[in-house]
Amino acid sequence: MRKLVVILGQYFGQYAKTRMTYKSDFLVACLTSILATAAGYGFVLVLFTRIPRLQGWRFEEILFIYGFSLLPMGFFNIVSLNLYEFGDTYIVEGKFDRVLLRPVHSLFQVLFENFRLESMQEIVIGVVAVAYCAARLKIRWTGVNLLLFPFFVLCGAVIYVCTFVIIASMSFWFEDRIGLSPPVYNMIPFGRYPITIYNVFIQFVLSWIVPFAFASFYPTVRFLGRTEFSTKFYLVPVVSIFLASLALFIWNRGVNHYKSTGS
Repeated sequence: MRKLVVILGQYFGQYAKTRMTYKSDFLVACLTSILATAAGYGFVLVLFTRIPRLQGWRFEEILFIYGFSLLPMGFFNIVSLNLYEFGDTYIVEGKFDRVLLRPVHSLFQVLFENFRLESMQEIVIGVVAVAYCAARLKIRWTGVNLLLFPFFVLCGAVIYVCTFVIIASMSFWFEDRIGLSPPVYNMIPFGRYPITIYNVFIQFVLSWIVPFAFASFYPTVRFLGRTEFSTKFYLVPVVSIFLASLALFIWNRGVNHYKSTGS
């Protein structure tokens, strides 16, 4: 584990140096990312200028959920670039061969060879939004809550990452440049709002098929005092561990199935 942490630090340091070589490009990417995040907040603000509550949820509560969702999403976006382009970059173009030649687990390499540094702004903005809403809602930050909050952010990030690891692993069997990543990625915003605003079918999909609600909505209910979701709140670590185990299993099976392009 210590060796992997050292390697991760070296990966990140080298990539950051490379990215900072083109400062203008990086600043434009950061600005674009910030504008995209601001647009999401703008939608929530416009929505609540029309209605005072959304099926019993206050503006500050929904903003708290949205802000929390940016934290695991930010960590996921930082390391997700290669997962999103895995089928095209690694399988179709045959670049996975060089990954297998290195004495480090292939999934570790794919996750941490490239980073989206501009996604760090999501983490910063998410923390600011959560702090603002917590003050407005008078949330008590007890010692237990202070420990649970980062733990559930980590669980949410694991759920996002492992979901897309499973999708990327399908490229070992089905060589597709695009794959399922774009439509599944577009489902993430649905998990940033209270799941009760959707019909039963969408609630089921977001909870048990593509469990994005466990990454963003259910982890917030304890802090918001929504006891009706307490069971699913405590299931969040279970879901993250299950997905991590499943993702690693499918990935390893896919690696065993991989056949080089021969080029």
